[in-house]
Amino acid sequence: MQSLVQSYGLVVLFLLIAMESAGIPLPGETALVTAGVLASQGDLNIVAVIAVAATAAIVGDNIGYWAGRLGGRKLLERWEFLERHASRVLPWSERFFKRHGGKTIFLARFIAVLRVTAAWLAGISKMHWWLFVLWNAAGGIVWAVGVGLVAFYAGHAAAAAIGRYGLIAGAAIVVLLILGALVFRFIRRRMLGAESEA
Repeated sequence: MQSLVQSYGLVVLFLLIAMESAGIPLPGETALVTAGVLASQGDLNIVAVIAVAATAAIVGDNIGYWAGRLGGRKLLERWEFLERHASRVLPWSERFFKRHGGKTIFLARFIAVLRVTAAWLAGISKMHWWLFVLWNAAGGIVWAVGVGLVAFYAGHAAAAAIGRYGLIAGAAIVVLLILGALVFRFIRRRMLGAESEA
């Protein structure tokens, strides 16, 4: 099993993150967390995990952007009910991306649903590509480093706790880490909601 992870782990990581970023709802962030934990156990190199995750995020988002830019409107115009909805929403979306596109693309990397859809929306809304690339790269790198290192050090902490205090203590630490992540997401959503209302 270890040889399979070492041989194909980074390839699978790249594909999952790139495809999620391009608009296919797959567990890209879960794959990064898993790779970070595997790196903490010595099965993968954490620097390679972070580099692959950041590259996959940037490449996948650019595929999603260009798919939205070149084919998104044609797809929306294909069916009458979508076209009616799009004709009301697209002008607002274009104004939004003109004013807040950079922040949106950066923050979208950290929010599950937006991570899958933001690149398409930016392309459909005709956000300037160079601005998209700048904020997309920044978001992808910060996300890969942050999530990768948290998973790496959490994996070390859990393994050390299990070795030192037993399985129950290790499970308690994992539960605390999950609760901490949920609280962090809740606070982040509240902050984003307050920012969008302002």
